[in-house]
Amino acid sequence: MKNPVRRILRSVKAFGREIKRQSQELAAIPAPPVRIGLALGGGFARGLAHIGVLRVLEEEQIPVDFIAGTSVGAVIGAAYASGISAKELEEIAALVRFKHFSRWSFSRFGLFSNDKMAAFLSRVLKCRTFEDLRIPLAVTATDIMTGDPKVFTSGDLVDPVRASCAYPGMFHPVNINGQLLVDGLLAHSVPARPLRDMGAERVISIHLSSHWVKAGGPRHVFDVIGQCFSIAQQRMSTEWKPLSDVLIEPAIGEFSYDDFVRAPELVRAGAEATRAMLPQIRALLPSRAETAPAFSGAPVVKPASPVLAK
Repeated sequence: MKNPVRRILRSVKAFGREIKRQSQELAAIPAPPVRIGLALGGGFARGLAHIGVLRVLEEEQIPVDFIAGTSVGAVIGAAYASGISAKELEEIAALVRFKHFSRWSFSRFGLFSNDKMAAFLSRVLKCRTFEDLRIPLAVTATDIMTGDPKVFTSGDLVDPVRASCAYPGMFHPVNINGQLLVDGLLAHSVPARPLRDMGAERVISIHLSSHWVKAGGPRHVFDVIGQCFSIAQQRMSTEWKPLSDVLIEPAIGEFSYDDFVRAPELVRAGAEATRAMLPQIRALLPSRAETAPAFSGAPVVKPASPVLAK
């Protein structure tokens, strides 16, 4: 009887050692990296502050796994996700003007058409579909007939971005598959929810908080419309703020909605606001912030000016 008992005891001890070894190996496996989403809100020219946010995230090697954009946030988000670096975006922003993506088109639906944006985006973007992007992207728009949000994550890239930028009263609605779509700000002023739906575990939201009307009162109908949107945007914050882990609010109150000529200052405002929030951002990803390289965009192979010269 002794030999069988000894064999059983040896087997039990060996089994215990193997369980312990496997447990130690499992404990040594690092936890999966936290997936970070970046929500880029709308703000017309003020949205150039988003570029400053992206620049700091690149410099500090903060990874971005998902991007969602509304209005100008959709333009900048699509460009960055397609492979354009923050530096190259700065070069383009310094040259871009309202005329590059709009034209007068008197209509009962609006004073401008943004169909020129299709050609602008075709020259700027490094790919044409969501599937080809370097970073997964969501673009938001609003169905003008139903008020329902529309979130694009697949298919053609250009028209959804145009729709997301179709500011009511200023630009014509954009027809996509029979739906008349306007600015995504009405549905997702800061698109934190689409990021959560995509799988982002932590969300960094950029809110471009500013009133359109200055102390002297509205200058024209666009100021009146814009101020209405500013009021609505503030009241909608209870929907997206609870979904945000870090909130960045660049100081862009002194800038007008059409201040494209002040692009360097707007980029700087975005960068300064982001640097102020770096401790909170780093706290989201302690396992990655010190080691993982951030997406830095594709190399700049030519100056930005030919993009806008055509």
